[in-house]
Amino acid sequence: MADIGAGLTVAVVALPLAMAFAIASGLPPQAGIFTAIIAGFLISALGGCRVQIGGPAGAFIVIVYGIVQRYGVANLIIATLLSGVLLFLMGLFRLGTLVRFIPIAVIIGFTNGIAVLIGLSQVKDFLGLAIPKMPGDFFGILGALWGHVHTLNPWALGVAALSLVIIVAWQHAMPALAPRVPFSGKLSRVPGSIVALVVATAAVGLLKLPVETIGSRFGGIPAALPAFALPEFSWETARFLLLPAITLALLGAIESLLCARVTDGMIGERHDPNQELMAQGIANVAAPLFGGMPATGTIARTVTNVKSGATSPIAGIVHALVLLAVILVAAPLAASIPLATLAAILMFVAWNMGEWRAFAHLRALTLPYRITLLSVFLLTVIFDLTVAVQLGILAACVTFIVRIARLSRADVLAPPELAADAGQVQVRRLSGALFFGSAPLVEDLQDELPARVLVLDFERVMYLDSTGADALLSLARSCQARGVRLIASGLAAQPLDMARRCGLLPLIQADLQPDLAHAVAAADAIAASPRGATVPARAEPHP
Repeated sequence: MADIGAGLTVAVVALPLAMAFAIASGLPPQAGIFTAIIAGFLISALGGCRVQIGGPAGAFIVIVYGIVQRYGVANLIIATLLSGVLLFLMGLFRLGTLVRFIPIAVIIGFTNGIAVLIGLSQVKDFLGLAIPKMPGDFFGILGALWGHVHTLNPWALGVAALSLVIIVAWQHAMPALAPRVPFSGKLSRVPGSIVALVVATAAVGLLKLPVETIGSRFGGIPAALPAFALPEFSWETARFLLLPAITLALLGAIESLLCARVTDGMIGERHDPNQELMAQGIANVAAPLFGGMPATGTIARTVTNVKSGATSPIAGIVHALVLLAVILVAAPLAASIPLATLAAILMFVAWNMGEWRAFAHLRALTLPYRITLLSVFLLTVIFDLTVAVQLGILAACVTFIVRIARLSRADVLAPPELAADAGQVQVRRLSGALFFGSAPLVEDLQDELPARVLVLDFERVMYLDSTGADALLSLARSCQARGVRLIASGLAAQPLDMARRCGLLPLIQADLQPDLAHAVAAADAIAASPRGATVPARAEPHP
């Protein structure tokens, strides 16, 4: 019963959002509702998170609108289908955990950028501007808004402002009144967007206000089940839609798994990321075949679901069935909903979607973090989300490589038990990761070789890659050419295995020591012997 009640509550929240997301994406409102029904049902029934609610999301608005403007609605269906296949394959090949490696600076940057673009795209309907077709790019939107500001509709602005005030006041006032006013606790469960939708629709209908509605722009919403339709598919079309499909898949994966991680903390469970991705893939294959749009896990609806008492996938399934019933029974009523109210709802969603405090805390963070976040944010707003994420991840990877390389060191040691002269024996303690980024650290050792023995302690080396092993191989050969014995100690399992694979081990096998103390003793013995004499360096077998 708790799941059924939660499903009813989430359906009330999802209805206006689904229509608003579809309209903002350049699609008819029923596309959002059909997506919430079909994808919402499949994601709840098949997903790896028990209480996740799937459907159209605000993060997709910018991408979907751009695809619709550039390629058309028919190709959006193909791109969504391809993204669904990619999502399913990501889950099938157990790539769900890889999404967690995307840096938080990249996620915050593109999330805030998307929020800005969503808010900017709703200015037209918020002000009631008469713009025949909105551009998809940032500067085009600004130009269109500025060029048509003289067409401002004061009635639409009044309806939008009233709706926004109701949403904000309801969300903040009702919880505060709950302890003091009877029934206010139950009323606070009703989302402010629904209250604003009802009040604004009634006001526009009763007062006959001259504002644009769903009926005047789209002709209403069909009171029927969505029809199944296969798109015309060709490999040539799939080729140029591959990049948009990859963008949709990555964004859907990030959104759904982030939502699932938030949910884990709320319900004390752990989701299955690969199962979740496969469910998202199936949903994104099925939804466009019935006139839907891309879908993913939605944080706002999922949090509402949990707070309403949901404990199982039944809540999400009920949410989808309730929306289906609304379509079949109450679709004609949707024709009177003013678009200015939906614009106000989306502006409120965009504001809550952004991590705006991250900008205020930038001064306390490192310079690479600031550069990554701001560059991704600006690239998302001004250029394209795909470019922003690609460059953001690239910048984060380069930053990570540089930081890890700086943590790698080759410190000179002077152990008290070392009797030989420093010019005869040199002891180096390597630490960190010896990989392609820190290989120059090993290469520099060739310029500072001692006269008789070089001791390299690997006890603090956590990782060795093929490039680092190749640099060590070059160092070993240089030591051989100059008559310097190379003693290695403290090799852990992974560096030892890599040394074996890359051919380094045969060169240093005779001089391997289990720890630094044995290596220093062996080095003293070599330094005390006449040059050219054969001295076994191994003090005891290496484990």
